[in-house]
Amino acid sequence: MRVILLQDIENIGKKHEVKDVKDGYARNFLLPRGLVKKATRESLKWLENQKEIEKNKIEEELKRVQDLASKIDGLEVVIPVKIGEEGQLFEKVNEQKISEKLKEFGFEINKKQIELSEPIKELGEFPIKIKFEHNLEAEIRVIVSEEK
Repeated sequence: MRVILLQDIENIGKKHEVKDVKDGYARNFLLPRGLVKKATRESLKWLENQKEIEKNKIEEELKRVQDLASKIDGLEVVIPVKIGEEGQLFEKVNEQKISEKLKEFGFEINKKQIELSEPIKELGEFPIKIKFEHNLEAEIRVIVSEEK
C-alpha cells in the first residue's frame, strides 16, 4: 500500500515522503495511530500543498533570523560590574548576564546562543559571537566597565 508519512518513522522514512509498505502493517499499525495517510490523488495534492506551506515557513524563518542577526551585528553592550580596591571583579560576566543585557535592548537571545569560552573576569572590551539557526552568526562587543 502506498502511504504518505505524516511524521518521521524509524526504518521507513521521513515526514512527507511517499512510501510503499505492507498492507497489514499500514492497516493495523500505521493508519490507526495516525502516522500515515493513504496516497490517493487528493492526499497527494494535499502533500504538495503541505510542502509549499513548509517551504514558505522556512523562508520566513530564515528572513526573520537574518534580520535579527543583521540588527544585532556590531552592537556594543556595556555591562557595569562592582570592582574591588585592587581592580578585581566581584562577579563574572557570563552568558546569562549578556543575555539579560541584550533583552534590555529588545533582543530575545538565549544564553545557549552566546559563544563564550569562559566567563569574563576583567575589565575591558571583548568580541562575542552569537549563533543563530540556519548557521548564521553575529558578533557583538561586550564592554565590561566599573559600576558607578
